[in-house]
Amino acid sequence: MHLVFATSIVPDGTPKSGYEIANAAILDALARAGCRISVMGFAWQGRADHATTEESLVLGELDPRTEAASGLTKLGWLVKAIMRGMTFSSAKMLLASPGDIRAALDKLGTVDGVIFNSVQFAGAFRQIFAELPSIYVAHNVEHLSAQQSAAAAQGFVGGFMFRREARLLKTLEAELCAQARFVFTLSEDDRQLLGVSGDKRSAVLPLVAHGPAGVSAGPRKTRYDAALIGTWSWAPNRIGLDWFLKEVVPHLPESFRIAVAGDAPADLAQRHKRVSFVGRVPDAVEFVRSGKVVPLISRAGTGVQLKTIETFELGLPSVATQSALRGISYKPQNCIVADDPRTFAEALLRAARDPVDLDGRKFYEAQRKALDTAILHGLDEAGFSRRDAAA
Repeated sequence: MHLVFATSIVPDGTPKSGYEIANAAILDALARAGCRISVMGFAWQGRADHATTEESLVLGELDPRTEAASGLTKLGWLVKAIMRGMTFSSAKMLLASPGDIRAALDKLGTVDGVIFNSVQFAGAFRQIFAELPSIYVAHNVEHLSAQQSAAAAQGFVGGFMFRREARLLKTLEAELCAQARFVFTLSEDDRQLLGVSGDKRSAVLPLVAHGPAGVSAGPRKTRYDAALIGTWSWAPNRIGLDWFLKEVVPHLPESFRIAVAGDAPADLAQRHKRVSFVGRVPDAVEFVRSGKVVPLISRAGTGVQLKTIETFELGLPSVATQSALRGISYKPQNCIVADDPRTFAEALLRAARDPVDLDGRKFYEAQRKALDTAILHGLDEAGFSRRDAAA
């Protein structure tokens, strides 16, 4: 069975976001299911050599982050989006032409089907694959995330852009689900929201991240009381970070050491001087392990929070909102759930005072087994035969 995995960013072994970690987990599960997978998409800017393999077709180099783009690049994306009647995120994919996609597809020889990985690439080029049966991987219910971002946007232009995205995404997601032989989501709620809740139409993919961590022989060496890492340029993540900084941090003592890793606007550091904004870190696992407790602060979005999965795999103590636990069926004993800001702060203080690490292997193994089961079920329902069963 030869399938094309059509995605915005081709994995290159150094994931920069939860989206890429999820992609790696899904691709690994498809390989364990006996599928031959050809990945088609763009490489991160400057990393085409790392992304190019025998199993990948790199269409060019791209940095899809809106906040990293110049004003001229943003304007170009906007003009393309309006002229083509497509979303802003899909317009970023137009570095390649439909002819480029057809030529890349022809190079692959016989192809049995396509897996559309999220909406960005599919929104630009799905017509090229119209003759192929498809599976759709819905990382989020994108139109709802856009609606939430519109509600939180400051200024008319931002609100307008997100409302436009939400309208177009709702139509695009409905079309992708209707055309797909099977739909994978990352949370149970998303199956309902996308209207594909039947087991013959969809399944939830329980993801894994970096792998499990056993309990260390001695206590961890920590630098901070709380450590957070994330892609803060993504609007739903930023909503959670703003809530944490504005609503939770004021209930914590000045002596409570908080570090935030990942790209964040410079004005945040200026407005929240008691928090250490450390930018990108060379080792995400080492960074989160440097905190006594991990705050899992999601307040918006759909899909699953990869930071929650990573934290549970590492066995680290955490305090989580209900939103941060969406798509997670098992909550470790060292995770405290709190949605009220004062209660969240009090839970952080208790967890940091006496941090308890657990063995993350049980969580990881259960997730991986369930992931393989869901992948096999989806391939069967889509009518894609496999060479052998998953390991």
